[in-house]
Amino acid sequence: MEEVRLLILGGGPAGYTAAIYACRAGLNPVLLEGPQPGGQLTTTTMVENYPGFPGGVDAFTLMTAMRDQAKGLGADIRSGIAVEADLSSRPFRIRTDGGVEFSAEALIIATGATAKYLGLPSEKEFRGRGVSACATCDGFFYRKKVTAVVGGGDTACEEASYLAGLCSKVYMIVRRDVFRASEASAKRVLENPKIEVLWKCNTKEVLGDENGVTGVRLVRADGSEFEVALDGFFLAIGHHPNSDLFRQWVATDAEGYIVTNGSSSATNVEGVFAAGDVQDPHYRQAVNAAASGCRAALDAEKFLKQ
Repeated sequence: MEEVRLLILGGGPAGYTAAIYACRAGLNPVLLEGPQPGGQLTTTTMVENYPGFPGGVDAFTLMTAMRDQAKGLGADIRSGIAVEADLSSRPFRIRTDGGVEFSAEALIIATGATAKYLGLPSEKEFRGRGVSACATCDGFFYRKKVTAVVGGGDTACEEASYLAGLCSKVYMIVRRDVFRASEASAKRVLENPKIEVLWKCNTKEVLGDENGVTGVRLVRADGSEFEVALDGFFLAIGHHPNSDLFRQWVATDAEGYIVTNGSSSATNVEGVFAAGDVQDPHYRQAVNAAASGCRAALDAEKFLKQ
């Protein structure tokens, strides 16, 4: 059993920023990077909206810089995925997929959220080359181009409306004949001349070539198929917060996002803090995740020094 003062789970903007602040506070944090070092941001290419980079920054470069900064300050960064947890009492116990067991006086959960995809092989093939689950992140690259959004809820309507401000045309692919979105969101979509709703349609295949997405093949409810030419294909069918391992102890909302106390990062379990997309069902932006990682480290520092 390895004893640590502060264990950080997650190697995205929230986790790396938490490690940076924790190192500066002398907490000697150990950070487990999880299954996707760099987090969801690494599924995109260029990041245009992170402050301090007027020309944009490559996502991998940005996350590598965050990691290097944390490591340079003394963070003990390790590969590994938490597979077992016991948060019933302090010190908390975490076991990794490699069999390493940690005993931690404080814990920051920054395990992120996973975008839901349709599960098509072609969708996976073009992920990052025209297929995206974040219009706010990647929409800029499709200015004056044709895109499609899959989904019929509020998020899909918001993504379509956002893209309509950039793109020449936006299709919404909705499997039902009605929206699940609120009346206000649906009204904005239906009144936007740039948005065309394709009702009662399912995606059969994302089409593309060596340059990326070129279109999509859809199936109507009657079984007939047709193709639509596209430059970008956006998924807006939800996210799954990576909180399942902790839900036995930590309070979550109906969708599984960890609930924190007010503006702090503290959970209902004393000594356990949450940061980033695992506790953020609304914004899901790298800069917001980084900010919450800062708060979590400061909260953990205050807790450990009491």
